[in-house]
Amino acid sequence: MKSICFYFQVHQPFRLRNYRFFDIGRNHSYFDDMQNAWICRRVAEKCYLPTNKLMLDLIKQHGGAFKISYSISGVALDQFERYTPEVIDSFKELAKTGCVEFLAETYTHSLSSLKSKQEFISQVKIHSHKIEQLFGQKPKVFRNTELIYSDAIGEMVSEMGFKAQLSEGAKHILGWRSPNYAYQHPSNNGLKLLLKNFQLSDDIAFRFSQHTWDGYPVTAEKYVDWLNSVDSPECINLFMDYETFGEHQWKETGIFEFLKHLPSRVFSHSDYTFNTPSELADSLNPIDKIYVPYPMSWADEERDLTAWLGNDLQDDAFDQIYAFEEKVRKIDDLNFWIDWRYLQTSDHFYYMCTKWFSDGDVHKYFNHYDSPYEAYMNYANVLSDFRIRLDEALDISLLPKLEHIKFEKKEEEPSEKSNLKKTASKKTSSTKDTAKKSAVKEKTNLKSEKTTKTQKSKSDK
Repeated sequence: MKSICFYFQVHQPFRLRNYRFFDIGRNHSYFDDMQNAWICRRVAEKCYLPTNKLMLDLIKQHGGAFKISYSISGVALDQFERYTPEVIDSFKELAKTGCVEFLAETYTHSLSSLKSKQEFISQVKIHSHKIEQLFGQKPKVFRNTELIYSDAIGEMVSEMGFKAQLSEGAKHILGWRSPNYAYQHPSNNGLKLLLKNFQLSDDIAFRFSQHTWDGYPVTAEKYVDWLNSVDSPECINLFMDYETFGEHQWKETGIFEFLKHLPSRVFSHSDYTFNTPSELADSLNPIDKIYVPYPMSWADEERDLTAWLGNDLQDDAFDQIYAFEEKVRKIDDLNFWIDWRYLQTSDHFYYMCTKWFSDGDVHKYFNHYDSPYEAYMNYANVLSDFRIRLDEALDISLLPKLEHIKFEKKEEEPSEKSNLKKTASKKTSSTKDTAKKSAVKEKTNLKSEKTTKTQKSKSDK
């Protein structure tokens, strides 16, 4: 069996508006609705809608033999529902074919897997529910934000019941081994790992229109020749951003023509089939375990976390947002949950990256800040306001309890006074009774004395 597995990441963050220092405590609107709507509509027009239409045509053209998979972040789905509902409809049409698999991920494309197991699991469950609600599929395969993976993350993913996870075929992890096979988690927990062939994936995603590259131009014929030259693969996993088609690589580069002719060329000039991640997980036996003690990702040359974490700006912002978790969980207010989770989106930390080497152009893409420091200051201002709101909300939430305590004290006070009155009353009553008894006794004694004197007088006579 020789398979090609196409997987596409679909994601758009809720970008922050220009949030000034003087907005803190006054304005609680953090997100740039106008810019987010504009970008969402632009990418929908250039990428999502035309590419979805082409994918649907290819599936029908090849009688269901052409298969693909997506992971769509929850924040992207929220924006599609708000700004471009036709994009949701086009994905629903793809879902109906039975040739498209939707994967699970964190709802807000967050880095929660690195910080909070509780939040990570919560977001994955919410996302899976959203996918099932929209597309009628319960995700069986997981892909973490930016393909971030480690042994610890794989353990959590296995506990949630997923049968496979996608990750990067990083050289420093694989060594001499090939990414073109299935692997497994080292603890034998049943989690299979499908690794990205970054060479062939990046030929499409990054180098497709690079005129200085010796592989340029990329045609369907040339690309299938490259596939055929791979030594004894079981699966070639082509993982990339969906925005590759029409946005990163514009229509004028020929990217749509390439995609249009690729499946037919694969079927006519190779032994490959197209399969979804679940199909690979069901059919392939892992050839080995892979050990990943430290998190890896598909970003930059290092394939590590330094696109999001590592410098002082990123680390401080990351620690601050998750420091709110305990307080947020005490508040039953959906608005706080939405803001807190949208603020976890990895893009906010990505904009703070200070790496401007060969990856600089990638980090600038859709980045609305002039510098990482501006990104940090803007985010920090938002967090300052969120902190004030959160503390005020917690104080208010405690008011009923405080009033209850005060009420109980007020009830106790009159009770004590009442007891004092009763005691005083008892004492007064007791005193009166004693006085009455004494008076009666005295009267009795006087009568007795009078009687005695009278009797004595009579006897003397």
